[in-house]
Amino acid sequence: MSNRFDGHRVVITGASRDFGRTLAIRFAQEGAEVFLGARTLAGARKVRDEIRALGHDPVHPFACDLADPASIREFAAEVAGATDRVDVLVNNGARWLEGADLLSASDEDVVDTIAAGAIGTVLVTKNLLPLLLASERPDIVTMVSSCGAHGYSRSSAHDAFYAAKHAQAGFSDILSERLRGRGVRVIALYPPDFDNADPLSDDWESAPRTADSTLTSQSLSECVLFAVGQPRDCFIKSFHFEQA
Repeated sequence: MSNRFDGHRVVITGASRDFGRTLAIRFAQEGAEVFLGARTLAGARKVRDEIRALGHDPVHPFACDLADPASIREFAAEVAGATDRVDVLVNNGARWLEGADLLSASDEDVVDTIAAGAIGTVLVTKNLLPLLLASERPDIVTMVSSCGAHGYSRSSAHDAFYAAKHAQAGFSDILSERLRGRGVRVIALYPPDFDNADPLSDDWESAPRTADSTLTSQSLSECVLFAVGQPRDCFIKSFHFEQA
């Protein structure tokens, strides 16, 4: 544990598993008060319990289905009931959908994928923006993926996932321009496929991090913490990564 982000209040969507869980644990280890949004309350509570077992108490679990506008509004209202400001919003949650053939997914899967990734990101940001504007150091971080980068086509993701990620990229671009005058930094990350070691396991410290290694969640999370930790005159708009 450290106090690098002591006093920061950080909201993370998709926080019950994978990289969202990783970020929740890392921000907590650095002293932040964390607000966990997950599709199920049980999933958010499980990560809360993991973090509290580390000796860090200020962590709050909430249900937030990113494909359901009513759930997003309720989530934002519950966060507002627990804090008067949000310093960092991490738009991490999105639905993964695989398939290189447009016809391989049902209409329902397409709608859910685009709703969770694109509409969910917009509505979470919109509904939490008043709390961000109440902060003296507001940051919006969106985990886009290489699938949202122009010309990228190497992923096995379904076309609908690409569509959702390009929507996130466009949203981040315009927010960065329009919110800068209000002191809000908007940061987008475009990682390729990466290895997500459990931050509470021995693999976290032993994962290879050489030039020919796959990008790790350790390095990716450090990019997020680095960007958020910069002085307020430093606006880092995006992180793009080479793919091994």
